[in-house]
Amino acid sequence: MPYLHIQLSLPASAAVASEVGALLTDLTASILQKKHELTAVSVEFVDPHYWFIGGASLASQQLRSFYLQIQVTTGTNTKDEKARYVAQVFAGLESLLGPLAPASYVVVQEVPADAWGYQGRTQEYRYVQALPASR
Repeated sequence: MPYLHIQLSLPASAAVASEVGALLTDLTASILQKKHELTAVSVEFVDPHYWFIGGASLASQQLRSFYLQIQVTTGTNTKDEKARYVAQVFAGLESLLGPLAPASYVVVQEVPADAWGYQGRTQEYRYVQALPASR
């Protein structure tokens, strides 16, 4: 049940948003083993004239960038999975968007299971309910 929010330094485009949403959903499911049907992605566009790296706008550098935050339940992914995810997200977005500034970021935020959930139940509640009755 991850939630992803991505900011892209380019003019708004429904087609790009759709491609990015599909890419991130697929990578999140395949690498982090999250449920495809519960992965939520929001896409936000920022004009490259208003995005600065090293004090210069991306428009002046003729580059694009992104900032992705993804929230997952604490302890559900290994360091290797997260490292592979960061690498594949960068590669996938670069293939979709063109040359990216090296300062394009992926932040995997781990949230305690008792601090979030969906459909009115926390992840901790779901875990406890799935335990065998003999415990």
